[in-house]
Amino acid sequence: MAVMLSVCLIGCEKKELITETPPDIGKTDVTDAQKANLESVGAAGIAGVNWADGRDNFVDGWVIPSGLTAGDDYTTVSAKANAILTGFQNNMPGVNTVRLPINPPSVSDSWWGAYTGAIDRALSKNMKVILACWESASSHNGTIDDTTQFWAMWQTVVNKYGSNANVYFEPMNEPYGYTLAQLTTIYAEWLSRYPNVSKGRILLGGTGYSENVTAVGADSRFSSCLLSLHNYAFWATRTQSAWEADWRSRFGSYANRTVVTEYGAAMTTGKNYTGSVGSDNEIAYIVGSTNVFRTDKVASVYWPGLRDNDSYSIQNRGGSGTNITLTTTNQSGLTRIRYGWGL
Repeated sequence: MAVMLSVCLIGCEKKELITETPPDIGKTDVTDAQKANLESVGAAGIAGVNWADGRDNFVDGWVIPSGLTAGDDYTTVSAKANAILTGFQNNMPGVNTVRLPINPPSVSDSWWGAYTGAIDRALSKNMKVILACWESASSHNGTIDDTTQFWAMWQTVVNKYGSNANVYFEPMNEPYGYTLAQLTTIYAEWLSRYPNVSKGRILLGGTGYSENVTAVGADSRFSSCLLSLHNYAFWATRTQSAWEADWRSRFGSYANRTVVTEYGAAMTTGKNYTGSVGSDNEIAYIVGSTNVFRTDKVASVYWPGLRDNDSYSIQNRGGSGTNITLTTTNQSGLTRIRYGWGL
């Protein structure tokens, strides 16, 4: 996950029950009424998942989402992406967005010519694509590694996808190394460099680990931009109601502009996210999170839809070559994710 582990105090929690009734676990179709509801839930109607590199997206060199390999060409990447994205759509009805990582080497080197096969395939399937910039592993400090390379990367990306209404741009993932003034200066420069990109397709990460969007949201220069928010269960131990209050403190009055581009918890450990919350912090977090997304109409992108060997991954990859299959790791977790999408 694209966050640093923080120390949490483990305490007793009051036993709580889910306060809103989720859809049936077995329900996999999307009715017309649900589609209408989905369109009303969250900024730009985004309902998505992250497709991440098995090494995490903080890497030196190319970011290569799980299932792809460095030797793949455009045609192979496109075929693999088709299988994976079809798996998302079949297993997670209502998903309409995929968040993909980029970094300067991935765009400036030969990999870009192949990697665009995944972006193009998602667009051909009428999905929205969020392209977010990650730092390298060796320079991971919450700031841009190399500003010259950073701006060159974004120029290439915007040149190719700036006019595509289904492509969204996230200048920097988790910019925790900057003060608010420094961060907003970078965001203002991004907007000035690429004035033809619709502000409604630009996601500005909140301060810290993209953990609070209220200060960036209050800046009048960015009033038409979307806001990217992160929050994780391992950051703290809270009750369900406390998690709900915590989310609301992080987006404040900007729910209609906020996209939760990362949230997640263990999905491969057999936890039941549609039963009693009890004293389990992760269950309290998932239930509280998805309650808020649905009630407050906040768009959400789960971390991750697919990342090999990540216990948070809601999908597991099987098959080989371009014959990739996906299976859901936790049906109750999927139910809650979709519940947060308004389904």
